[in-house]
Amino acid sequence: MDIEMVTAPSIGPVAWDPEIDAELLCVDLHLETHDVKTFTFVSASGKDISFTAGQYFAFDVETESGTETRCYSISSSPSRRRAVSITVKRVPGGIVSNWLHDTLTAGHILRAAGPLGHFARPENRKYLFLSGGSGITPVMSMVRDLADQALPVDVIFLHACRTPMDLAFRAELETIARRLKGLRLFFLPETLVGEPGWHGLSGRISEGLLALAVPDIAVRTVLCCGPAPFMAAARSLCASLGVPADCYIEESFDAAVIEEAPAPLVEEKGAASFKVMFTKQGRSIDVTGDQTILGCAKKAGIKIPSSCATGLCGTCKSKLVSGQVNMTHNGGIRQREIDAGLFLPCCSKPLSDLVIER
Repeated sequence: MDIEMVTAPSIGPVAWDPEIDAELLCVDLHLETHDVKTFTFVSASGKDISFTAGQYFAFDVETESGTETRCYSISSSPSRRRAVSITVKRVPGGIVSNWLHDTLTAGHILRAAGPLGHFARPENRKYLFLSGGSGITPVMSMVRDLADQALPVDVIFLHACRTPMDLAFRAELETIARRLKGLRLFFLPETLVGEPGWHGLSGRISEGLLALAVPDIAVRTVLCCGPAPFMAAARSLCASLGVPADCYIEESFDAAVIEEAPAPLVEEKGAASFKVMFTKQGRSIDVTGDQTILGCAKKAGIKIPSSCATGLCGTCKSKLVSGQVNMTHNGGIRQREIDAGLFLPCCSKPLSDLVIER
């Protein structure tokens, strides 16, 4: 007698939904350098988290002064979807970075929106990865992804930092470079404090250094992340060495990257002006219909947390008590948040007088 075995279909883990899910459980902490820690999270409800190397999460942290939101790039590989890691540098006076370093422990749940962002590696290219300081985190995700895929690559990775002691992921990167034959690795400490026997490059990025280390830079796609001055230098140097503008891709959440709105006194002729009230700070400003609310608020000295200033990160998310705005965001806010009356001042222009809970 023949017996036919019937097996139930395999059901995989439920996927994380950025529109619904918002709780990440910290499961591990790891010290990378003297002032850099990696925090690893899983979905609090046990879901797989799909993301693209280069994306980030916007984390909400409850502090004595209220909820603070900060964006941190994912440093782990997207091939490992059961967990995500962020790598955070302690910033002197930094409210959130210091809280994470001093307070966050395994077992703690944080609210987070994401994954977000469009800093992604185009497929089938020759690459130059450029990173400075904590800008290494999204690039590290890309390198780990390439290593996990075990595919042929052609990548030159140059990472700049203050000293050899500030080289996050140093041992891991050296191991990956030995096994991933198409990866060429350059560390660039500015000074040799702590390691006088350093035998590699040192100093700052320059045209001569890039021309020597990356002789075919003009035919590579450049992905760059780091502090604003580092990226400004990299952008200029790559352009002077022949990198086409559409082959240069950068990402930054540097606090200095804030939209410079024109002063209210130089508004375009005929542009309507609206009164914008910030309830918690007891301030009112005039904003024309062709200006963003965040830009004018910053110029007037009104405090609104912000990072990307382009509607990507969600850091400036605020409650719109009354009025209407024209908001053009890039994924930094969920539809259910918009339905609840929240908006992003960085990419919103007034259509009427406004009252904002800030």
